[in-house]
Amino acid sequence: MTDVNFSDSTSLTAPGGPAEDRMPIDLIELLFFAYRDFTSDPDTILAEFGFGRAHHRVLHFVSRNPGLRVTDLLGILRITKQSLARVLKQLIDEGYILQEPGPVDRRERLLTTTPLGQDLAERLTRLQARRIQRALAAMPEGSHEIARQFLYHMIDPDQRGDVARLIEQS
Repeated sequence: MTDVNFSDSTSLTAPGGPAEDRMPIDLIELLFFAYRDFTSDPDTILAEFGFGRAHHRVLHFVSRNPGLRVTDLLGILRITKQSLARVLKQLIDEGYILQEPGPVDRRERLLTTTPLGQDLAERLTRLQARRIQRALAAMPEGSHEIARQFLYHMIDPDQRGDVARLIEQS
């Protein structure tokens, strides 16, 4: 496998602008292509079930956080109730997710994956984990932590603490 050396010519600088104004076009485009391929593996399987990426995200976070409240899922995904309702209804109706009232506040809705939902979530996660493992295997020692820090710092600063806690809990 050959590594590509991206030169500074892939970053754009405003005419006459300082180097700190340079835009990392190479990284922007690499993120677009990486995301395309990262999601393409699960997309193929999801299509077999009539599901899309929204279903995948719901399955992922519910499987990693059994008993997740619907309100917390809305915060994680940053989508409207209306958007979630359609996807969640389909996953519940088809037996991938269970929705139960909270033990204290019966208005709360708690989500868990069924065995069918857990199996699908794990299948999709394995596909994406293999892609990440292949990429990290081609990188120098310590790249996992560098990639982890890079992605963490791509998250809005006011959300980083919540994301770190969610990942630790899962």
